[in-house]
Amino acid sequence: MSSLLALEETHLARLNNVERRKHIQKLKIVKHLYVKGAKTNADICSRFAISSPTSIAILNELVAEGLVEKQGRGKSLGGRKPELYGLRDGSLFVLSIHIEQFKTRIAIFDNNNHIVSGLHSFSIELTRDLGALAQIHAHAQALLLASGIELNKLVGVGVSMPGLVASKEGNNHTYLLTGGTSESLQQLLEEQFGKPVFIQNDAKSAALAEYRFGLAHGLRDALVLSMDWGIGLGIILDGKLRSGALGFAGEFGHIPLVDGGALCHCGKRGCLETMASGSAIVRLAKAGIRAGQRTLLSQLTAPELDQLESEQVYAAAHEGDQFAINTLAEVGTNLGKGIAILIQLFNPELIILGGKIAQAKQFIFPAIQQAINTYCMAQLREKTTVVVSELGDNAVVLGSVATVMENIFESYLELA
Repeated sequence: MSSLLALEETHLARLNNVERRKHIQKLKIVKHLYVKGAKTNADICSRFAISSPTSIAILNELVAEGLVEKQGRGKSLGGRKPELYGLRDGSLFVLSIHIEQFKTRIAIFDNNNHIVSGLHSFSIELTRDLGALAQIHAHAQALLLASGIELNKLVGVGVSMPGLVASKEGNNHTYLLTGGTSESLQQLLEEQFGKPVFIQNDAKSAALAEYRFGLAHGLRDALVLSMDWGIGLGIILDGKLRSGALGFAGEFGHIPLVDGGALCHCGKRGCLETMASGSAIVRLAKAGIRAGQRTLLSQLTAPELDQLESEQVYAAAHEGDQFAINTLAEVGTNLGKGIAILIQLFNPELIILGGKIAQAKQFIFPAIQQAINTYCMAQLREKTTVVVSELGDNAVVLGSVATVMENIFESYLELA
């Protein structure tokens, strides 16, 4: 690996002030190339207020170290087209782990956000205890071994999951509880992998992916809704991902939408999540089937009904099942009411809908839009665009990569 990322204290102690300053400049340039893509020498000089000879010298060193390569030429500003410098494929790798409620997905990405391992998925239920960690680690190690990548080029591990995730603290206060031990969940994972680990709420990971690589790229104010078993919200305001004082900002699924109502897993009643999520779709479908509603889903046996998943309701709707269509429309209306609140609170340019529930967008989206039209002030509604994510299921795993690549450089810069 390049000495750029060999940032143990003993390594830094060997650097004099000039060498350390150059080291920091190199780190900043590599992070800039990751976030912004290939740039010219002039772009880098302008961004970091350094001279052209200094920038060229640093870029040449990064090329020699195998981190950066020349990637064609940029637009001419009147003379010869300038050379573009970008991160070399395969110079750095990140292991991305997305822990969902009932399954986990793992992939290895290179520094240009290309999946180099395929997307590996396996069933596992997310609970409050730490029992799942050993199985997740075993699957991850098998994937790393099968990929054939040089492990010294693996710079970190990004872990995204639902729940009250305090990233700075390194703990999830809903799942995988450490039981008051002196070590955080993040520290336990770092011991397992022997690499820096960064944990994040899955909705925030999706929002970061949309901001860096998706439909929110270049916008200052956007909201990203992740709609799976529950509902999560990622908030981009003034060009920054917002986490709140404790890191818990965005628990949109737990706003009280009605008095009473179904019991939520948080212990409260009337939460939006009980009326407009994957779990709500399953609950409403089961209730209708047991009440004798005519539907393709009524063919399920009692044991099969207990295992009903929202994807089966989506499939029935696509087959023209009116009960399934009505169920999804009801969920869309409830979700639209909640989104109307978000529009009036945050006044975003864009709201992106993502997660598995987007598979049923043709049935849910019209109801969402109608509810927004009904419950939102026109002046705000007309300036907000609501779209479905183009990143699809890759948003969270890609967001975990961005979380690592951005935080790894920040932590190195603090150490340097």
